[in-house]
Amino acid sequence: MNIEEFFELSAGKWFSHRTSHHLAFKQSEDGKSDIVIESLAADHPEVIKLCEQYEVHPSAASCGARVTWKGTMEWDEEKHEGSTVLVTVPDADKAGEGKLLREMGYAEKAPVAGTYKIGEDGALTLITEYETMWSEERLWFASPNLRMRVSVLKRFGGFSMASFTSEIRMGSTAASTKAMEAANKVNAPAG
Repeated sequence: MNIEEFFELSAGKWFSHRTSHHLAFKQSEDGKSDIVIESLAADHPEVIKLCEQYEVHPSAASCGARVTWKGTMEWDEEKHEGSTVLVTVPDADKAGEGKLLREMGYAEKAPVAGTYKIGEDGALTLITEYETMWSEERLWFASPNLRMRVSVLKRFGGFSMASFTSEIRMGSTAASTKAMEAANKVNAPAG
């Protein structure tokens, strides 16, 4: 699987359930979200705009996505919602690796660029360094309609958090249906 296929397979509507472990406080909390992931072509205006913001030539981008979420966390009454645009910029020298440009970071609400790597197992690993913290996130598909995510967040000074998220596809888009059909053909037994 390459990064474009991973993004295409991720497109759709998802229900997300996350358990976060706050290691310094020895506490955990649950969160639930509805997520919509929309594939964006490399020449989409939002992809071009984000590339220009990071001073990356738009022709270097391979694909993009708009992610919108609405959720709740166990410890607060506040609604957690927002959206961001993601753009992949492959490394010409390393297959399956590159930069991931984000309009809005996950751990800090500011634009941030990180790196991505697709492993031989098809899992996507994202590493992002923020001003005051570092995160590593690994995403993979247990099946076309079940995506798993684990992440570790380290703040400078030692505080860290680990989380596990399961995401269940609740609906698809035309692009995700096409990607799932293609994945099923590739994975179908011969014969």
